[in-house]
Amino acid sequence: MQVPSSRPLPVAGSDLAEGVPCPSLGDMLLWTALLFLGPVVGTPALPKAVVALEPPWIHVLQEDNVTLKCQGGHAAGDPSTRWFHNGSAIPAQGRPSYSFQASKDDRGEYTCQTDQTSLSDPVYLDVISDWLVIQTPRLVFQKGEPIVLRCHGWRNRRLYKITFFQNGKSKQFSSMNSTFSIPRANVSHSGKYHCTGLIWPSMRTSQSVAITVQANLTNDEDAAKIEAENAITYSLLLHPEAIEEEAEEPDYQNHI
Repeated sequence: MQVPSSRPLPVAGSDLAEGVPCPSLGDMLLWTALLFLGPVVGTPALPKAVVALEPPWIHVLQEDNVTLKCQGGHAAGDPSTRWFHNGSAIPAQGRPSYSFQASKDDRGEYTCQTDQTSLSDPVYLDVISDWLVIQTPRLVFQKGEPIVLRCHGWRNRRLYKITFFQNGKSKQFSSMNSTFSIPRANVSHSGKYHCTGLIWPSMRTSQSVAITVQANLTNDEDAAKIEAENAITYSLLLHPEAIEEEAEEPDYQNHI
């Protein structure tokens, strides 16, 4: 009978790499996890850049001068900024400030990014072809914030007999004041605004813009109200037959 050899079996070439044993499956899984987690753990997220409009109006007329500024940090010696219009890069623009005379092609969303920031939230610019425009820095405000609206004429032509309207009702008339201010907004200031003004020799009317003022739910009473409304909605979702019974009740009474 042949006696089996006591020497260890030869190790395949793939199991050795310059004399180092192949790691176990557990070690491989651990290293894979570290590779995925390594860039995240201990690495702070970059702050977002911010696009600011100067003047601050999101509605402009054709031929108005517009300046966009990208606010965010830059590395020393590298002040480059990346600009995007409707998601497409603007290759010729590498500075923190981007100025142009507005045309219809300039309508849309603008974002920017620097080497020290992540991509900004988009800012939408609407370019309107008209004699008159009512301008606002944004469409949504929080309760308590100030709101300033401006009635603006094409090519900065001077306006006379200016009236601001909310939901069709006159709110302010002035012979020459082209701004309408609300020091502390509340939900009653939500609505559609437009303005009229005399651009010699004709009276002109702007398109309307919808302004929304959101209530700040900061007290327990408001929070309880929202919770109660959500509970009612959830109950109706669980018992839709209650809605059907309520809807059928008037017809039943009419047959008595």
